Amino acid sequence: MASTSTPASPSAHAADSHDLIRVRGARENNLADVSVDIPKRRLTVFTGVSGSGKSSLVFGTIAAESQRMINETYSAFLQGFMPSLARPDVDVLEGLTTAIIVDQERMGSNARSTVGTATDANAMLRIVFSRLGDPHVGSPQAFSFNVASISGAGAVTFEKGGVTTKERREFSITGGMCPTCEGRGTVNDIDLTQLYDDSKSLAEGALTIPNYTADGWMVRIFTESGFLDPDKPIKKYTKIELHDFLYKEPVKVKMQAINMTYEGLIPKIQKSMLSKDREAMQPHIRAFVDRAVTFTACADCGGTRLNEGARASKIAGINIADACAMQISDLAEWVRGLKEPSVAPLLEALQQTLDSFVEIGLGYLSLDRPAGTLSGGEAQRTKMIRHLSSSLTDITYVFDEPTIGLHPHDIQRMNELLFRLRDKGNTVLVVEHKPETISIADHIVDLGPGAGTEGGQICFEGSFAELRQSDTVTGHHIDDRVSVKSEVRSPTGVMKIRGADTHNLKNVDIDIPLGTLVVVTGVAGSGKSSLIHGSVIPRDGVVSVDQAAIKGSRRSNPATYTGLLEPIRKAFAKANGVKPALFSANSEGACPNCNGAGVIYTDLGVMATVSTPCEVCEGKRFMASVLEYKLGGHDISEVLGMSVAEAEAFFGEGEARTPAAHAILDRLVDVGLGYLRLGQPLPTLSGGERQRLKLATQMADKGDVYVLDEPTTGLHLADVERLLGLLDRLVDSGKSVIVVEHHQAVMAHADWIVDLGPGAGNDGGSIVFEGTPADLVAAKSTLTAQHLAAYVAQED
Repeated sequence: MASTSTPASPSAHAADSHDLIRVRGARENNLADVSVDIPKRRLTVFTGVSGSGKSSLVFGTIAAESQRMINETYSAFLQGFMPSLARPDVDVLEGLTTAIIVDQERMGSNARSTVGTATDANAMLRIVFSRLGDPHVGSPQAFSFNVASISGAGAVTFEKGGVTTKERREFSITGGMCPTCEGRGTVNDIDLTQLYDDSKSLAEGALTIPNYTADGWMVRIFTESGFLDPDKPIKKYTKIELHDFLYKEPVKVKMQAINMTYEGLIPKIQKSMLSKDREAMQPHIRAFVDRAVTFTACADCGGTRLNEGARASKIAGINIADACAMQISDLAEWVRGLKEPSVAPLLEALQQTLDSFVEIGLGYLSLDRPAGTLSGGEAQRTKMIRHLSSSLTDITYVFDEPTIGLHPHDIQRMNELLFRLRDKGNTVLVVEHKPETISIADHIVDLGPGAGTEGGQICFEGSFAELRQSDTVTGHHIDDRVSVKSEVRSPTGVMKIRGADTHNLKNVDIDIPLGTLVVVTGVAGSGKSSLIHGSVIPRDGVVSVDQAAIKGSRRSNPATYTGLLEPIRKAFAKANGVKPALFSANSEGACPNCNGAGVIYTDLGVMATVSTPCEVCEGKRFMASVLEYKLGGHDISEVLGMSVAEAEAFFGEGEARTPAAHAILDRLVDVGLGYLRLGQPLPTLSGGERQRLKLATQMADKGDVYVLDEPTTGLHLADVERLLGLLDRLVDSGKSVIVVEHHQAVMAHADWIVDLGPGAGNDGGSIVFEGTPADLVAAKSTLTAQHLAAYVAQED
């Protein structure tokens, strides 16, 4: 129904009255019927403890509905190729504009993806070399490491004037791909002893590769193919059998009336595992690849991925491989020096892209850097580059903690970029915990008061000055400061690192004290990760907790991810004298109507898929007969509905006492996840919750040294104190803890600080300070020292 509104004054236009995004009755995830008005063309920051509902409101409601409505403007044919987005659970959403999400998701899992290919800088650089390179070797694809050189000839048949004619045609494509490594830059050598135990047969479980179980499909295709004897030990294979087992080319075979493709074990592993980016692999797959495969730079192309022809063409003595290997800040200066009128518009566009890298604080990267090796913060800022020069206005930009991975020195630069986007007439929505960014907001929305079921409400709306005076958790902690330790722990030993030269490190020699809390800091790109990943993590006894995302479907939950469900199932089985598999919603105990999902999905074609609770199990996911079995007076669905804190008490004593489950629950409480439900689907967890879930899981690993990569990511100010307590408990239990961190509270709490710099990229890679936090503050000799001194002075 059309409606009209009367302007407030003769000079005001009705179209100018739509200056708010109105949300009414939002109930996505844990939101408790939230209603809020968000000003357009302003910078609005959303705060609150981790799990309070910030992401559910900003990403799950506002951004999701904007994208869904834009998708509906396309034809039904195109929508069939797009992801089907369900409408968020909200009564009213008005005043939406096109939403662009700039999140922390890692950039691609393809080993062929680099910083240059992900930002189109490589595409422009290839055109420049195809026009100006000497000697001329071909079109832009002659400089692409993803295009192979091929040629062929044959007869083609076509009709011309009603007459069928045959002609011989030849074709050739000149690509830039190195034929030896196929454009990957590395070649691999697989250790066969890590793939199988040759004293066993396939039927006895000879294969030691993850997911290759003796009765699984991955192994059955070998045992039932007809090429191999499943009961014969591998060491007794003939040469032909061993070749068929390891290297056979793909062929069609029939298994149980199903057509399948059989191929050798080595090509199968290369396609399924080695073609993916290592950083995107699941932890157990990554561990297998690390021990079974040795990667070395391709001898033919020197790791550049390009063939000889592409490397031979140069501009002013520089070939495209040299250009891509340059630090982007240096490459920007080189491009600025190219004066060629014939490609002037292209050079200008390339120059603008490279300058954006420098401006956003990523000038230390190179275009040949694999995209999968970027941290969450680096990936987010790389995605920002394409928006900085955009002419679009009245867009809603949605950022998920844009200060992640940024040194305090760099946060001011990020704030200026947010201002630039806003001042072009855009709405900027930011989910953030850092006071430095919260303080610049035009409008602040604070959610809480707690997390999970205790959150999901609007606790405060207003300015930063008003937030500081408010009676909210964020208001109480916004000015929190941690004092520098007056006494630090004495080391129990040292970890010696000599001649570290990974990436930009300049032959670093350092002794890292053990038995203490060590913080490694420095501006982004200074060499922190190179030092830790290159010289610390590969050592025996080191447990690494990084920022890699947790992948999981709706069937995955904290209980399955942490391994908690296994002792729970066994406890139920023992108490009731039945099989443990009955207490898995993914196995024998699953409700037959919804297959253990708890919901029924109805596919409506191009319309959004509708999900409704299963009528048979009422969303409990289990068969009715399984729910009759009890442990401590509760059935399995009631246990999965408990919070972590409730379950810790439940499994800690009485009839349900289960030490194995209680130990896991203790760790979850330690990292501040006591409010999570055991059966809560992983996709509904926030980024900070997922990282702490990962931390709790890996705390169980046996190791002497724990390495944590920015554990304050996604943590509210109120939770930082809890994290510091957890780090102290780890050290006091006899562990050594090394933290890569930018948060001043963690620096101040350290026993020892290692500061790298002085700058990023070529300007970094050196140890500029090592000592206690008190000595660092007193010296004020580095950027980190200056910011930590200012932080401590505020506390005083």
